[in-house]
This record gives sequence, structure tokens and C-alpha cells, in this order.
Amino acid sequence: MEAAVVAFDDPSLFINRELSMLAFQRRVLEEAQDPGIALYERVKFMGIVASNLDEFFMVRVAGVKQQYVGNVVERSADGKSPQEQLLQISESARQLVGEVDHVYAELNAALRERAGVHLLTFGELTPEQQTAAREWFNTNVFPALTPLAVDPGHPFPHLRNKSLNVCLLLRRRAVVEKPRRGKTKKSVGPAGEPLALAVVQVPSVMSRLVKLPSSSGTAWLPLEQLIAMHAAELFPGFEIAEAAFFRVTRNWDISIDEEEQEDLLKAVQEELRRRDRGMAIRLEISHSASAELEGTLCRLLRVEQWEIFRVQAPLQLQDFMSIGEHDVRPELHQEPLVQAVAPAFREQDSVIAVVRDRDVLVHHPYESFDPVVRFIEEAADDPSVLAIKQTLYRTSWNSPFVRALSRAAENGKQVAVLVEIKARFDEANNIVWARRLEEAGVHVVYGLIGLKTHCKVALVVRREGSAIRRLIHLGTGNYNPNTARVYTDLSFFTARTDIADDVSALFNMLTGLSDPPKWKKLAVAPMNLLDRLVFLINREAERARRGEPARIVAKMNALVDPTIIQALYAASSAGVDVDLIVRGMCAVRPGVPGVSERIRVTSIVDRFLEHHRIFVFGAGLQTEVFLASSDWMGRNFLRRIETMFPVEDPALRTRILDEIIGLHLADNVKARRLKADGSWSRVRPADGATPLRSQTALLHMAQTAPSGGEGPRTKRGETSARLTLSPR
Repeated sequence: MEAAVVAFDDPSLFINRELSMLAFQRRVLEEAQDPGIALYERVKFMGIVASNLDEFFMVRVAGVKQQYVGNVVERSADGKSPQEQLLQISESARQLVGEVDHVYAELNAALRERAGVHLLTFGELTPEQQTAAREWFNTNVFPALTPLAVDPGHPFPHLRNKSLNVCLLLRRRAVVEKPRRGKTKKSVGPAGEPLALAVVQVPSVMSRLVKLPSSSGTAWLPLEQLIAMHAAELFPGFEIAEAAFFRVTRNWDISIDEEEQEDLLKAVQEELRRRDRGMAIRLEISHSASAELEGTLCRLLRVEQWEIFRVQAPLQLQDFMSIGEHDVRPELHQEPLVQAVAPAFREQDSVIAVVRDRDVLVHHPYESFDPVVRFIEEAADDPSVLAIKQTLYRTSWNSPFVRALSRAAENGKQVAVLVEIKARFDEANNIVWARRLEEAGVHVVYGLIGLKTHCKVALVVRREGSAIRRLIHLGTGNYNPNTARVYTDLSFFTARTDIADDVSALFNMLTGLSDPPKWKKLAVAPMNLLDRLVFLINREAERARRGEPARIVAKMNALVDPTIIQALYAASSAGVDVDLIVRGMCAVRPGVPGVSERIRVTSIVDRFLEHHRIFVFGAGLQTEVFLASSDWMGRNFLRRIETMFPVEDPALRTRILDEIIGLHLADNVKARRLKADGSWSRVRPADGATPLRSQTALLHMAQTAPSGGEGPRTKRGETSARLTLSPR
């Protein structure tokens, strides 16, 4: 009897990507509940969830709503219509908001008890605090406020995305005339007059928390509470019948027909100005608001009932992340990060001198990002350097890369920089950098029409005697020294000619009109990255069918591409052991009999945001290791310029397999495991086993590593007996 043929595209085999993203936010929120984490660090995790939810609604939910409004009939990979997705997102997000409220209450109590920090409401103020609050309001806040009435002569104001607002229902005070002789008092105010609506926007330029005197510890009053407390002063002749706080989230994506634009930079600027008027996606309102007030806001903002979220905690909790920044008690803070210098650079001042000699791997944030910055800074001042080319997707404010690249151009070098001005949430910053670079004489380009340039690549062209040498940096993360302290990423330096040929061709494609070449070592999206990955997955499946050792390990931020997932299901069915380490959303459903029994999905949420992309194919001496800028998502494969590149130095491969992959798979403190039903469970140490927290172990290894490099360097072309990643 023949075995039943499994349809790997069956919708039941996919977890909804949006619900998976909300599940990730729950894993982050778990860190805010962990008593083993420093108190102020727990507050930060709570704020991160609030910030992540903003982005989730502004981008992910907005996209689904656009499909719904546009009557799109196409269903998601898991078989849901846009309307079904929106309703399920609303239900899941509502539960998550309730969990955040609970965590805030827990942390608020812990802050009072352990830190002496009191987050107050106006109803909790002492007479002394009320006096101080009134003085602060009159002196510092009242002059900056703009009361906005809503009536036929005053239309409802357009509220900026994520702005925090106080909503008021006003009742006109009755005016009592003085009684005349023989007459009684008479009320002039009309009886039964409907309540008036007014809005006061909380100034975003002011500190969210107002410090008040306290007999014990530190007392803070949220600014919106202060405004509500004194709102009557903004509306003479009225009394406050009700005050509530609300916040609207809007569609924040930009839409540009690049083929129709003569000036892409100008088009992006114009779209950014329009973005604050995007469609409302979510209304957050304080839990105490009346049904009348909620209904009025719902009608005026044109939101559906399922888009309204009542919140008990203060809105915009990310503003509370810095509450402990002036508290010097070390027991309340995360231990400060001490970054190591990568061993290869400890005994050599010049990054260029090291990279000329060998391949180097730097693991951030455990090892400092400084060599990446110095690579470009040295090139800018090196008389032997002829040209520098670099991509910039996201970089820091006051970026050292922008300064170095500008200086290089001023020094007469050929400098070409691709600035991705469509990088979501960084569009305005990148426009500033593009103009600054152009003013310095840098050749600035914005990439290929219809594609975001997401790869992280730098090329330094150097004259060495009568020859030209090319030095390369390829990364899994952005050229941003700030995020390099909190994101886990890998930097790869090399002078290999075959990789340099590909990188040169990539820049020629990005800055000119050249056709994509036949890549020697790189796989590049949207040209061949997806096909290359499917080939590698299918190759492991063929090995398993022949009875040979077969193995796939892939680490990334997100995995939702249906083509890749179906290939993974086929590989698992063929007998391949598959380990997926996915930080965020993952549509794979592991553990389904006959489909994904050999697939294991792990997620690690800890102090640092797991960000590197590492793909391993093969077992034993056949093991191949790749690094990439890309997650396994349709947008990365089809709508972005991405790179995947091999790590062929045996010592570097061994380091990736043993230190990074090995430790992540062995983590039994911060790891979670995905179940077939889409839920996640915490991985705990087995009886008698030693707890292993991968990020802590990696930090210790970086700080205790010997100088000189990653170990004995094997000649290129040789293999190491240590490269023995075996099937589970």
C-alpha cells in the first residue's frame, strides 16, 4: 500500500505570521516578569513591548487592513482572509494588552517597594504634592498647551500618529444672577445642555514624568495626569465632567511609484509629510473612559470596535524605560556591558593590516564594533586607498561612517555610498545623511527601482605596489555603533579575490546599469538567493534519502516564506534533522507527524536582541556555513537587495558552529521551544544538568579569549577535524 502524499502547502501546516509576532511580544514580556532580572531592566522590557506593538500596528496590521479595505480576496498562507486575520489579531492583542497591564501593576509595586520610586496618579497626591504640581503646571506646562474644542465651528483636530492626548467632556457652569429685591436667584446656564468635547495634546517635547516632592523615595506624576488635573484652567466657564487619555496609531508605511518619480529623494520627503495623516489603525483609551466618550472618539477617528483597546496602565509605556537612569544603585540595574576587543585586533593597531593577511570574524556585541568603524576611518586617511564603497541602511545619529566617508571624498578618494532612503522609520535620518555626503563630494545613489538595499557591504580598494587589492566587510547587521551594543551580529572581513569580485560586481549593479553577473561566492536577492537556499535544503534531503548524514541549522529573525517552509517540510520528511533558531515570527509548525517531526524551533529572548543570520547545511566534514543580511521572508527574497556569503576559513567555521550555534541550541535558561499548536514553552535544565545561558556564556568567552585570532589558522582549502556538526 502506497504512503499518502502529503501536501506541504496545506494551510493547516502554517502558523499565522501576525499571531506569531504577537507571540514573540509575549516572550519579550516574560522577561519583564523575570525576578532574576534587574528591576530597571524589567521596566525596559515592558517598554520594548509597548514600542514593538506600536510598530506592529503601524506596519503589520496596517498592511492587513489595507487588504481588507481594498476587498482583497487572497488568503494568507494559513488560509485566513484579511477580515479573519484582523479579528484574530484584535483578540490576541487585546489579551496581550491585559497582560501588559498586569505586568505594569507588578512592576509599579516592585518599584515602590524595592526602589522607592512612586508612579502616581493625581488622586494619590498629598496636599504638598498638589501644590508643587500646580506650580509646575502654571509655570512650565500651561503656556505650551493648546485647548481644542470640538463643535461645528471647531472640527475634530487631526491628531498625529502616536500622539498622547487628554480628552475632556465639558459642562458649562451655571451662571447665577444676583437676586433683585423681591426676586429669587436665577440660573442662566441652560439646563440639560449637552456636554462639550475638547482635546488637549500632551506636548511630546516635554519630559513625560514630572518629579514631585516626596517624604520617602522619588515621586513621579505622568504629564497627562498633571494636565487632566488642571484642565479646568484651560476652559474658563466650564467644569470637567470627564477626563480620559487616548492615543491613535496610524498606517505608517509610505507608498511611492518609483518608476514615475524623477527625484526619489524629493518623493520620499513629500510622502513623509503625508504619513502623519495615514489611516487610523488603533485607538488606545484609558480604561476608566465612559462608553459615551469611547463612542464619540470611535466615530470621529473612524475606527472599528475591534480597533479599540482599553488600557489600565499608562499609555506609551516606552517613555518609562529611562526611569532609573539617575539611580546609581547597581543592584537595580543590569551589569554594565564590557565589550572585548576581537583577538585578531589586540596586537595590531591597523585593521587594514590584519584584513590584508587573513579572514576575521567579529561577534557583536560581545566584541566591540570599533574595528568596523576603524576600517572605514583608516581607509579614509590611507594614501594607498583609491576608493571606498559602502551601503548604509540604518546608521546612528552623528554617524562616524558618514564623517569618515565625507573625509575620504574630501581627501580626493573615489567614494560611492548607497543610502537607502526608504528604510522604514529611518527615512528622514537617511535623507539628512544623503545630503551631507553629497555636500562632501560623495557619489550618493539610492539603489534599484522597486527594491530596498538591505545588504551590509563595504569595499575598500587599495594600491599595494603595482597591484590593486580589495578589502571587504560583510555584515549581518547595520553600520550602527549604537545598535551594535545591543544587537547580536557578525562582521566578516576578508580580502579573498572571489568574494571581492562579487562585491565589486554588486556595487557596479547598484550604482550603474550593469546586469547581475554569475556570482562566484555570493548569493544575492532578488536574483538567486531564494533559489540557492532551496537548492541547499533540497540537497540535504537528497543526502538523507541516500542514507548519508544530513543536517540543517538556520538562525534568523523571522521565517515566514512559504516556499522555504515547504522545502523544509520535504527535507524533514526525507529524514533531515532541522534546527531553526528564530527570534521573532515563525510560520513553521514543528512536530507534525509525517511532515515536520524532525524540525525543532527555538527562540532565545535575553538581554541582547538576537539579530544575526547564520545558515548551516551538511553534517560532519560536508558542513557549509553561510552568513547573510536576510531573513527567510518573501520581502527579503523578492523586494530587497540582500547578500548571503560563505565562511570558508575552517577556524572561523568552527567558531560559528561551536560557540554560536552550539551554545544557542544548548541554552536551557533563556530558550523557548515552539510546539505544533503554535504555543511556546520554556526550556529548563534537565535533572542534574547545569543551567546554560548562551548570551552570558558568549560574553564570558569573549572576555577570556586569548589574543591572536580564532585559533590555529588552517591553510585555505584544508578542512578541520573539528567541523563535525552531526545529526541530532
